[in-house]
Amino acid sequence: METIKKAARLGSVVGMGVFAMAGAAYAGPSCDGPIKIGSVSTITGPVDFSAGPNTTKAFFEALNASGGINGCKVEYEMADDRGDPLVATQAARNLIDNEKVVVMAGSASLLDCGVNAALYQRSNVLSVSGLGVDPVCYSSPSVAPVHPGPYALSTAMLYYASEELGAENVCAFNYVIGGWREAMETALTDWEKITGGKLKVLDMTLPVQGDLTPYLIRARDEGCDAVFTNQVEPGIVQWINTADAQGITGIDWVFLASGYTQGVASALKDSKQPIYVGAEWEPYTIENEANKAWMDMVTKAGLAPSAFSQGGYLAGQIITDIIAGIDGPVTRDSVSKALREMEPVSYPIATGPYLFGKGATDGPMRATKVVKLTAGEWEVVTPEWVDVPAAN
Repeated sequence: METIKKAARLGSVVGMGVFAMAGAAYAGPSCDGPIKIGSVSTITGPVDFSAGPNTTKAFFEALNASGGINGCKVEYEMADDRGDPLVATQAARNLIDNEKVVVMAGSASLLDCGVNAALYQRSNVLSVSGLGVDPVCYSSPSVAPVHPGPYALSTAMLYYASEELGAENVCAFNYVIGGWREAMETALTDWEKITGGKLKVLDMTLPVQGDLTPYLIRARDEGCDAVFTNQVEPGIVQWINTADAQGITGIDWVFLASGYTQGVASALKDSKQPIYVGAEWEPYTIENEANKAWMDMVTKAGLAPSAFSQGGYLAGQIITDIIAGIDGPVTRDSVSKALREMEPVSYPIATGPYLFGKGATDGPMRATKVVKLTAGEWEVVTPEWVDVPAAN
């Protein structure tokens, strides 16, 4: 059992209890060759999410160096979907049919869930993704990301704006891609149900690229005192720069975790605008006990610390613990069974317990820690998790 214990020591596990079975009748997981695990991620193309699967890969390399899981080594295959649905489908089929992976872990993709969730379900190859973007990631029974996701986080940041910042005129300006509209509208409606509030402005016509000036002017003229937008890093920088250029003041700007980057911090270091971002894991720029195991691992692997790398790390830790609790051969069926039957698990860097269950929609991750940008530095303004009540 020593190699299993070494695997557990790669991360700080709280409440997992996967080793509780260890006794006279427990032999642990067994394998005939390496345990094959895959991922489908957007690495080249419109965005680069490689930090997630690269960290999952580093996690398994460290795991193998420590002896593996009960002597079983992990072979990790990363596939690049290039942001192309056809490529994503081909990549998943190759991993399932040719590479014979038993599970997906650490995937970080714009579209993997949307195009492959049904394939994963049919093949009984479940996905513990490190970063879920598409709404299907949070409704499919074959996928469960390791973070709240952009929709639950949207509700959380609106909740923070109204309940913690005291905003009375909360406004939302969002862009929509593919099937995002319904999921985003549900997130906004959930905030209204929870708080009894009503958005002063709801504008779902924000362009992915283009002039943002009319939207900033509308926010000012409508009297918004807090504005939420689902922009990613380049759009956030453009949004704040436009607000500065227009001389707009008196509005709290509230963003998703995609804005919590060193790039945003550097680009907006001279802005005086109040910028708040929701973190989906323990804020990665903070050195504390919760971040220690993850930070030690990425530092040793020579990877840059980031929120996306936290997701890759956590996905690797979760699937390692799941496999370590299997008594017998590690197969698609045994891994999927263990995931579907697992109890909620808490990890130091996670917003709440992780649960695969029937899918991410029954996952209990509905919290955030909020960071504020001050003179180019991220400051944690909510030391405790901001838990968002369920919408009735």
